[in-house]
Amino acid sequence: QVQLVESGGGLVQAGGSLRLSCAASGRTFSSYSMAWFRQAPGKEREFVAVISWSGDIIVYADSVKGRFTISRDNAKNTVFLRMNSLKPDDTAVYYCASGATAWPRTHRAYNYWGQGTQVTVSS
Repeated sequence: QVQLVESGGGLVQAGGSLRLSCAASGRTFSSYSMAWFRQAPGKEREFVAVISWSGDIIVYADSVKGRFTISRDNAKNTVFLRMNSLKPDDTAVYYCASGATAWPRTHRAYNYWGQGTQVTVSS
């Protein structure tokens, strides 16, 4: 079992930056890939990025590639999402997820979810 708690969301102007954190509890944190998804009002949950348990495999959605950076610190049971050059289209609730095999892009593959943190980008 893994419990996930996100933090770091907020209101930022377009072009600004935020860093999200996801603190995990449970002994198997370092065994799983960790992913970030986001969901805007009226839209489906959307893949953002995933990092393998060792950190050597990272995959980004095309919409965030070059602007967002995912990383993890297994010693601190934490995964991060650094978001630069934010756009109004990035406005959403951001969720971290774990418990999947390999590094899938579909939210259905993940067993554990945080409660989400709101990111709002003003124009």
